[in-house]
Amino acid sequence: MPPMNNLLQWRALGRVFGPEEGAPWMISHAQVPTPLLDEAAGIIRVYFASRPRDGCSLTGFVDLDANDPTKVRCVHPTPLLELGKPGTFDEHGVMPSCAVRHGGLVYLYYSGWSRATTVPYTNSTGLAISEDGGITFRRVSDGPILAKSLIDPYSATSPFVMLHQGVWRMWYCSGTDWLDVDGKYEHVYDLKEASSTDGVHWVPSGRVSLSVKDSEQALTRPWVFRAHNEWQLWYCQRQAQDFRDGVGAYRIAHARSSDDLQSWRRAGEPQLPPPAAVNPWDRIARAYPSLLQVGSRILLFYNGDGFGRRGFGLASAELDSLSEESHQG
Repeated sequence: MPPMNNLLQWRALGRVFGPEEGAPWMISHAQVPTPLLDEAAGIIRVYFASRPRDGCSLTGFVDLDANDPTKVRCVHPTPLLELGKPGTFDEHGVMPSCAVRHGGLVYLYYSGWSRATTVPYTNSTGLAISEDGGITFRRVSDGPILAKSLIDPYSATSPFVMLHQGVWRMWYCSGTDWLDVDGKYEHVYDLKEASSTDGVHWVPSGRVSLSVKDSEQALTRPWVFRAHNEWQLWYCQRQAQDFRDGVGAYRIAHARSSDDLQSWRRAGEPQLPPPAAVNPWDRIARAYPSLLQVGSRILLFYNGDGFGRRGFGLASAELDSLSEESHQG
């Protein structure tokens, strides 16, 4: 099986959207871009997390032109969901992770977080559903659909979800430890799997798709994609030291699998274009990848420096006529 880097040639489209271009409540960040294609309307709706103030995150969206995804058609003026009630898993943060169309509805899986005492936060996975094409949402429950458990003792969050051969499948970020790094606790994450019969009630398998190795401390934001007759698991990885704005910052990587979607082999970092020479927004970090196929083009959404502090951008690649299908959008 040839390396994917020989199949997809990426072209930088630059930074597409930043919080300064958003609604008044968006003070900083457009983090974890999560695309949803609306072919009939000719738009790509991109959900993201912004910060109206220090210590909380809320979800909004922008609509991009599907023919020219560097063009913002509109910005939704208000957050999609309010913060959770006091004591709930998402009382301090609601961050999108994956949007799935099913039965005329849009399922928005999100990461919810709340402040903690010993460690900075605790996070779990929530679900909200839209009946109007992904504009307004209601929570399925005040509680999470996936949370700390015997299998995931520290956290369970940042899911990618798809319906595959009649089974709902999830890849998510599982907290496996907290490490004291220079006097501050930092999370350790592996990538694990779960399944469901209805997209709401989930059973974690305990199976580890990818685990940290060497100097890595975190693997997060998994995204499963199929192109050129192979399954690809995209994610981002960071080191334990100097990862906020230094040499240990997030880098995008990917792995490959046979059709069982279980045995993943690391394939390293894709050959993305270098940062722009003038005013680079992703010079230090590239994080939180998500992929979407629009016609013969694959779009890669991602954040740059500061965990999305300056917004999100795009790279694109063309598929040849033999490409099979995309399983997300």
